[in-house]
Amino acid sequence: VDFHGRVSTAMSRRLLPLLEPLHPMFVEEPVLPEHSSHLRSLVESTSVPLATGERLYSRWDFREVLASGIAVAQPDLSHAGGISEVRRIAAMAETYDVAMAPHCPLGPLALAASLQIAFAVPNFLIQEQSMGIHYNQQNDLLDYVMDPAPFRFDNGYAIAGARPGLGVEIDEKAVRRAAETGHRWRNPVWRRTDGSFTEW
Repeated sequence: VDFHGRVSTAMSRRLLPLLEPLHPMFVEEPVLPEHSSHLRSLVESTSVPLATGERLYSRWDFREVLASGIAVAQPDLSHAGGISEVRRIAAMAETYDVAMAPHCPLGPLALAASLQIAFAVPNFLIQEQSMGIHYNQQNDLLDYVMDPAPFRFDNGYAIAGARPGLGVEIDEKAVRRAAETGHRWRNPVWRRTDGSFTEW
């Protein structure tokens, strides 16, 4: 369940016990990163595992949240320093008994890099990915690779390939075609029932 930081600490404290009977794998971003100091009190108020990290950008950003008692760290390799830095975050998370679920709603190179973490760290839990998801309707990440085989999942599991590097070959012609059109995606505008703006 992804709260995406859209609720206050007090509201998270109220909602989390209501989710306990449903046994979610975890609740993601129960508070915004700027309220991470409240995570410990939330961890202590519920049996639901808590996850955070897609908006944290280095091991120093993760230091306090790991100590708060979260269950799952979710660094995004595209924002948190790539494979090397996320491997360090994973090692640090392991010392706190925190699992890894790399955040990755991006393209094939970001997913391929995230999968390298999945194959290499002992505290890996699950990999977020955006293949076939609603906001990729005209631009799926497989549109930009020569061979989608590295992104085939067998019974829910990714298979480690033997290709060099990240194991993917980008279709440069497809990238050039997309560049001709340009980037048109924008965050949706979310409004409350009273018409006031809220964060996506």
